[in-house]
Amino acid sequence: MNIYGDDPSFSLKPHLIRNIIRKFIRFHRGAFGGKGSPRQQVVILLGWFLLAYAVTRYTHFWTDSSSNAGFICGTPKHERSQAVSLPNPSDKEKLSQIWKTLQTVFDAYPPQPLNLTLKTFKSISEFPSLEDIKNHTKISKEEARAARTAHIEVTKKLPSYPDRTFSGHGIVMLAGGRYSGFATTGLGMLREVGSKLPIEVWVKDQSEEWEGWCTELAKEGTVCRRLSDYMDVSLLEHGYQLKISSILFSSFEQLLFLDADNVPIRNPDFAFQSKAFIDSGVVLWPDYWKHTGSPLLPYIVGLSDQASEVLRNDQTAESGQLMWDKKRHWKSLCLASYYNYYGPQHYYTMISQGWAGWGDKDTFTVALRSLRQKYFMVPHPLKTLFVNGTSHGIGMLQADPTNEIKYEPMFLHSNIIKWSIREFLCVNCSSSSSDPVALSAVENPESAINPHLKGHHRIFKTEDMQSMAIDPEPLIWKSMEHTACRSVWKSKNLCGKTREHMKLTFGYDFRRGWRSHLLGTQEQTCYQSLRYGS
Repeated sequence: MNIYGDDPSFSLKPHLIRNIIRKFIRFHRGAFGGKGSPRQQVVILLGWFLLAYAVTRYTHFWTDSSSNAGFICGTPKHERSQAVSLPNPSDKEKLSQIWKTLQTVFDAYPPQPLNLTLKTFKSISEFPSLEDIKNHTKISKEEARAARTAHIEVTKKLPSYPDRTFSGHGIVMLAGGRYSGFATTGLGMLREVGSKLPIEVWVKDQSEEWEGWCTELAKEGTVCRRLSDYMDVSLLEHGYQLKISSILFSSFEQLLFLDADNVPIRNPDFAFQSKAFIDSGVVLWPDYWKHTGSPLLPYIVGLSDQASEVLRNDQTAESGQLMWDKKRHWKSLCLASYYNYYGPQHYYTMISQGWAGWGDKDTFTVALRSLRQKYFMVPHPLKTLFVNGTSHGIGMLQADPTNEIKYEPMFLHSNIIKWSIREFLCVNCSSSSSDPVALSAVENPESAINPHLKGHHRIFKTEDMQSMAIDPEPLIWKSMEHTACRSVWKSKNLCGKTREHMKLTFGYDFRRGWRSHLLGTQEQTCYQSLRYGS
């Protein structure tokens, strides 16, 4: 069975081909036997060409290999992407002015104390007790009152939604530097699973762009944008602060944000039509644990009139993916920007107190709670995906928000082992001073996936895949093969290693097709074998 959605019209049966040939022969004799018109003769020539095309697709004629027959892989990613419209142009001047307005307000009302000391809990493996949470972060009553007053003034001065600034819906991804390598896999998978949405890829500044990559992405319905075109990025001292800025400046009115290491395994386009998003305007996904914020946080953000445990039972968010309607939740987005503006110095610590999850991820929920705005938290707990044959985690599986009853995975947030073909199989990449890559997994005997890459075995735990009736790994490798063989990252050696692993693990094959022979190129076509690796 062809599980990858290939066009069945090209899986022609032998008896069908024989019938087509007989009909063409009879029609051919009539046309060229003196009875046919010039129009019939043109039709005959065209028919023979189409017949030859069908036969070569079925028999794999003109190939350089004699491997087992199978299905041609699904439509190439770049061909599917040609039907995708690019995002609308961004009004840099207007958005820059919006940011200057926000920054002026933020600068006028900093939280107190401005530099909050970050301390770790006694144990990072056990959830902190209520007593530990209460006494962990020390803030005086005067400082708490000052922070609350500043917060009140900020919320009063948040700007109204700017009409005619944002439009449509699409996907936003934050990349740059090493994370661009991860993004290539996630972006490829978006098209492999059928997403037709326009995409914006954001980087901090020009120094984080890979030469030629943005030009290549433009052919796939994706544009690159730089945060430095909208704001002074030197003010952002931590990478966690970049996410909110890319969301704020995105040209989309409604968006799905994805971390660079997030690999979609189901088409997310339909999430915009889900009841969850239509009813609320914000969809968030759960993290593993409950809230560990300071009891003074509810007081500071206006959820209570004194220190409180009101947030203690709240589910924290895992922000590797989130959906946001700017028009309905503009002010909460601006307030979350305030929390991130002072995140490293104050709010990241107030919200998590240095336990697991320190960063931007819960600034979104706190802002929504503070302004009493509705949001939807996906009811299905996330699931940890493990490396096959080990107890090593590889990432977090998050559920499809369109199905509130049954858990169906949609996103693999690869927060532990990140899917980058260069960091999986590239050899001696760490020797490049211009683009250093840490020792790749195939080079590093300590890597949890080293034996899988060397022995050509599946990485995902087989039992996990069977229990959820999913098998995304072959398709992920297909996305990475594009990076290794047909992108600005392409390398003959890396391409060869990638295709060898795909052939021995999943039964893929790569051969020159009839178009390659006719055009005189060395381009190879991907085939999915009838057998599957283990």
